[in-house]
Amino acid sequence: MNGLAAYGLLAHGLIFGALAALLPFGALRARVALAATTLAMLIGLAPAMHGAFGPPSPTLLSLALLQLAGREPSPLDGRAALGVLLVALPLYGGIAGWLPIEAYALGYRPLPLLAALLPVGLALWWRRRDDWLLLIAIDLAAYAGGLYANLWDALLDPLLALLAGAVLLRRGLARLSAARLR
Repeated sequence: MNGLAAYGLLAHGLIFGALAALLPFGALRARVALAATTLAMLIGLAPAMHGAFGPPSPTLLSLALLQLAGREPSPLDGRAALGVLLVALPLYGGIAGWLPIEAYALGYRPLPLLAALLPVGLALWWRRRDDWLLLIAIDLAAYAGGLYANLWDALLDPLLALLAGAVLLRRGLARLSAARLR
């Protein structure tokens, strides 16, 4: 088993544990998350997720680790989720052939992509979003270390895009129900 496959299996197990940590178990939250991570590895959920989605981005793994550590609030708030989706939709839309652009190819020649990350980094620094600056730094280190051949794979993955969509959907439903109660 190569390093990327081992990383993907372990990361998907931890992501499954982080999803279980979102459930309302109160004081048992940490034990439920540990049990879910272990079960994901033992019964084949982690390999199935790895087979379906490929190795997760360091961004998603970092968000899962923050969830497992009990960090509140999550860095994936409404604005961050919208930002992830605004980048992911054209990227994955081009890959699927729904859009006439092929942004994924930019990840193999990452100089323009790195140049585009500079104003993003400055905006994050200006807004004091050190959490996202650290996440992007971890992504860049994983890419520079050779874990990923494409910079996009280090920054985003389809599961992170689905998670961002779920965050926005949940926020929209909460606003809708709050408006109905008024």
